[in-house]
Amino acid sequence: MQLQNKFKFEKLITWQNSMDLGEHMDVLADNFPKKEIYNLSSQLRRAADSIALNISEGSIVQSKPEFRKFMGYAIRSLAEVVTCIYKAKNRNYIDVNVFQKHYDDSYKLMNMMIAFRNKI
Repeated sequence: MQLQNKFKFEKLITWQNSMDLGEHMDVLADNFPKKEIYNLSSQLRRAADSIALNISEGSIVQSKPEFRKFMGYAIRSLAEVVTCIYKAKNRNYIDVNVFQKHYDDSYKLMNMMIAFRNKI
């Protein structure tokens, strides 16, 4: 089924990539120990989901400064994701190769989001 993409944010590459990142972090968190279900797993999922949520919410506001503010929230959520994957690596929940892949993806998305925010 082909999606219609009627909302403005659906066309934003930053939103699309942040949606992908959220799904990847959800799968990653599934592999954390049960003791982390209400801690690191939950925090990683919420931070990752917050990125796309803030981009979409910001895209429908009436002013550019307001949209930039929401992009700032999204950028901070991405920084939180990076910290969570560091914690996961440090606790040996993920190996260094998995960490590096998600770190690199996050870095690319961060640069894209900052450039987009500066262009708004």
